[in-house]
Amino acid sequence: MTIWAFRARRGLVEGLALLVTAGLAAAGLSACGAPAYTYVTDSTNSTYFKVPTNWHAISSSSLDAALEAAGGTAQGIWATAYDAGKSPSADNFLSFGVSQPFVFSEVGTLSSDASNQLSYNGLRDFLFPVSDTGRETAQESGQFPLTDFKSVADDTITASNGVHGVREIFQYSYNGVTDTFDEVALTNADETVVYFIIVHCTIKCYSQNQSDINTVMSSFTVGSSS
Repeated sequence: MTIWAFRARRGLVEGLALLVTAGLAAAGLSACGAPAYTYVTDSTNSTYFKVPTNWHAISSSSLDAALEAAGGTAQGIWATAYDAGKSPSADNFLSFGVSQPFVFSEVGTLSSDASNQLSYNGLRDFLFPVSDTGRETAQESGQFPLTDFKSVADDTITASNGVHGVREIFQYSYNGVTDTFDEVALTNADETVVYFIIVHCTIKCYSQNQSDINTVMSSFTVGSSS
């Protein structure tokens, strides 16, 4: 069942441009010579990540519809997603109980107001309320449907050229179903661009696919950061 997403300061985000083009790169060749990974690359900003080749790309039109159904907007936003399931669907973007990993990523510029207000907690709360303040605000709204938050890991990232941000692993429950979420939210030195990626599925799925998921998340690179 799909839920609506808590988008902290999303009303201040504007001017999101088409930054990323998807492509294949030959690396990590298997014994039969087939590429092991699909590389998704933003050549303009030297941003990329990789997913196993057996994960399926979600069409732009389907993902745009899922974003709009979740209460967001696809207008002006670049986004991409991959589904590891045998029946890939954009509906798995924010659906709980997904039995195979689903990865979503977006890159966009910030307005001057959003840039001035950006903080590490703002990055933590980019999609879901993760920080103490974000979760308190969400609960006070009386409209946030998720429960049983659990923080699994909370790490700050300091990379080259001023790129910085957070990696968060956390759990939320919805209607008795618990998913694990693994996200990285980065910004540049000027805090004018946000680079975001998140993978989620059930706790069991996350445990079973942790190696592949960690490969995806650790491959998320901006410029020469790692």
